[in-house]
Amino acid sequence: MRTVAVARLLRPDALIVLQTRRGKGEALRCGFDAASGDILVMLDADGSADPAEIPAFVEALVQGADFAKGTRFGENGGSADLHPPAPRRKPRPQRRRKRSLFRTSYSDLCYGYNAFWRHCLPQMRVDCTGFEVETLINIRVARAGLDVREVPSFEHGRLHGESNLRTFRDGSRVLRTIVRERLRRKPRLPTSHLHPAEQALAHELVTEAERCP
Repeated sequence: MRTVAVARLLRPDALIVLQTRRGKGEALRCGFDAASGDILVMLDADGSADPAEIPAFVEALVQGADFAKGTRFGENGGSADLHPPAPRRKPRPQRRRKRSLFRTSYSDLCYGYNAFWRHCLPQMRVDCTGFEVETLINIRVARAGLDVREVPSFEHGRLHGESNLRTFRDGSRVLRTIVRERLRRKPRLPTSHLHPAEQALAHELVTEAERCP
């Protein structure tokens, strides 16, 4: 990977932050720690995310949102990498299950294109190292009561590099993250006592993680 070399070639003034440990979550944490702007934007550097969409995310923040969450499943959103291709809208039952678990109506928990005001960082508290980081962030901003607004985004095919995602390993990490966050304020509640809708959502999110490029 020549990400650093290309970034320095195109933007000599760019601040390059090297992560201290391996993993996507760790990379984002290091970037957040080094960022100094009022608005932070997170997106993949493999060419799949279009930087031209950033103004739409910023507009959502300027209009009052705390956190602008990209979605490939909304109107005008989509993906060239999901198999089968991402539908324009998520089925209503899935939306209801997500709302029942964390009182949200997120349509795309696995997508990593987001923007947010700096004051969201203490609520996010990124303390994971892997691909479960998007799930962790989205759950925590929802539980903190922040104003989250979805922004349609189109995910293009990867231009460079290969995915490091591993189906079983990363899918299980997503599942553990969901269960841990669900039980975080009720540590004595057994996992088996999760509502059937919550169990269905956990299974759905593992499946979604497996499909993520």
